[in-house]
Amino acid sequence: MDVKRTGIVLKPTNSRVVIRPFEIPNEARVERIIARVASLSEAEVAGQLETVMRDFRARHQRTREFFLGRFEQVRKHLLTDQPVSEARRLLIGSYFTSEYALESAALFNPSMVWHPDQSGLPEGARRFVVSLRATGEGHISSITFRSGVIDAESRIRIDEPTRYVQAPEVVPNALYEKALFQRKLSELGINGPLTEQTVASLGDHFTLADLDRTLKAVLKSHRTRQREFEPIAHTMLVLAKANYEIRFDPALNVSERIIFPSSPTETNGIEDARFVRFTHDDGRVCYYATYTAYDGRVTLPQMLETEDFLHFKVGTLNGPEVKNKGFALFPRMVNGLYAMLSRQDNENVYLMYSDQPHFWYAKELVARPTYPWEYIQLGNCGSPIETAAGWLVLTHGVGPMRRYAMGAFLLDRDDPSRLIGRLAAPLLEPDANEREGYVPNVVYSCGGLVHGRDLVIPYAMSDYASSFATVPLDDVLNAMTRV
Repeated sequence: MDVKRTGIVLKPTNSRVVIRPFEIPNEARVERIIARVASLSEAEVAGQLETVMRDFRARHQRTREFFLGRFEQVRKHLLTDQPVSEARRLLIGSYFTSEYALESAALFNPSMVWHPDQSGLPEGARRFVVSLRATGEGHISSITFRSGVIDAESRIRIDEPTRYVQAPEVVPNALYEKALFQRKLSELGINGPLTEQTVASLGDHFTLADLDRTLKAVLKSHRTRQREFEPIAHTMLVLAKANYEIRFDPALNVSERIIFPSSPTETNGIEDARFVRFTHDDGRVCYYATYTAYDGRVTLPQMLETEDFLHFKVGTLNGPEVKNKGFALFPRMVNGLYAMLSRQDNENVYLMYSDQPHFWYAKELVARPTYPWEYIQLGNCGSPIETAAGWLVLTHGVGPMRRYAMGAFLLDRDDPSRLIGRLAAPLLEPDANEREGYVPNVVYSCGGLVHGRDLVIPYAMSDYASSFATVPLDDVLNAMTRV
């Protein structure tokens, strides 16, 4: 099969840094730091602030605004109500801020979708967005983006990323749907007097502040059961915080947007986002992405939704079959239902249907490891791609020496539970230039595209860097063994 490697390599770099809160969990230390800054004269404050701004102003956008925001977050630790000059507020904010090199260790596991803006392109060319898993200090993962254009001959050009990176704003007063929240609580088995009374006191739509205030009021009315109810209240708040909204400034270049862990379920990373351009039955188009949230102990499948890569809704996936990794949504409804591939047992590929994209109750087996290069594990490499021949699914297989290779299989368009073809040999294997990295001997993707009659495969090389390959779609389909 004529698989062409493009030679494009997206490598991690330690020069792309994001400005982040520097959290000190010890409140007494926070107070002492603020007191030390408070002891400086205004002239000393001005001198120190000028040094900080000289060293960091050009490295970030809106540095002053960030410092002032951080001051407001620690203001409660001031020892008096005396007015504080802007210069001192900025300096205090800088002491509780740090830089994070988000992709200093790795830039891998890419997912590729068509860009929402296709204007101004020559005939036959299309603009795309690639999401990547960026890993930095402490092995904390986040989602970063690149954009590019593929021309009529399937030649790929990546837009040069800027030096800046900016985390989004968490949307204040984001609204929760009571019915959906109640259903999630029920799925988790969180029920009883506390949840019933709390939910009954909330409106049909509520904010996190509304929930927090209501929980405190209900807890206060049950003082004798405080110890019993407090862990349940905490779990309810954690669930709410795992469902949130973020937005980016529209002026930011795609490469400047970074989705960094925001909720308690994501403290150790956001891993392996699988984006898909989804067309609803009414013609509305949005982008979904399933990903794995990791808090250092537990992995939790979650989902992003956006229409423009500027405003994202983040929500938990729920139901008894939401476990393990490898969830990938189909790009449209199938037989009136949402459809998703999954790999709950860490070994086989399953198909699931649901009437709601956040709840999944049952699965059916679609494909098992069959060939030696996939005997250890078989999984999808992103969402199914619709073709005239059927649903094309890129896969990964794990064989001897934990070597990952990429393959493909084909599902019936009308009944995706029917496996109708698969490659007996790998489509893409790590070559000599790709087998060295953080995890050696791995090629892996989180989602490709068909452009014209070519299959375009973004892929990671040994969990370190990412590249692209193309192959004629007909070659892939014709090479399949019919099942």
